[in-house]
Amino acid sequence: MLKTLAVFFLSQLGWHLEPQVPAENKIIIIGAPHTSNWDFPMTLLALSALGMRFSWIGKHTMFKGPVGSFFKKIGGIPVNRKARGGFIDDMVRNFAARDRLILAIAPEGTRAKKDHWKAGFYQIAVQAHVNICLGFIDYPTKTIGLGPVIVPSGDIIGDFARIQAFYQDKKGKYPHKASSICLREKEIALLHQQYQEKHEPSPKMDL
Repeated sequence: MLKTLAVFFLSQLGWHLEPQVPAENKIIIIGAPHTSNWDFPMTLLALSALGMRFSWIGKHTMFKGPVGSFFKKIGGIPVNRKARGGFIDDMVRNFAARDRLILAIAPEGTRAKKDHWKAGFYQIAVQAHVNICLGFIDYPTKTIGLGPVIVPSGDIIGDFARIQAFYQDKKGKYPHKASSICLREKEIALLHQQYQEKHEPSPKMDL
């Protein structure tokens, strides 16, 4: 029923839905560009129309009162982004504890223009050993959906170059608010270290 309604509303609003759906049971879906309050309800409609049961994260201030209870029922996970480390660890534990988890994240973290993306989604992917699907919204063509899947390779700059290339022609409702698709140098160094720790074999011990 929910899928049928979501497809109907997207059609009535004049939007085209790309039907591609990743096969993984555990995956992170990033959504970009994020420049408007309309991105959130449009994303809910699109993923529902694709028949995907998913979780999403939002500022903890959104989850107060009756509205907050409703958000939790539709997959919302409250997050205090100012709490250092806790958010990443919590999401990694969630992936480890579940047989299936589709987690949607807006890597820009805000509708205001920034000179970088937040690195949390890539950190979670590396530590939880899951892939990243590139979700998109393009207002000029009224197209929304899911694009290619990125397997974190350890080449952080190379991975982000692929991500940047995919989003190059995708425009938000307010293009001038779109953040630059890149990371700060200190975050690149941290991610590289974390990848090496997770994927390099342990040294053999002489017996």
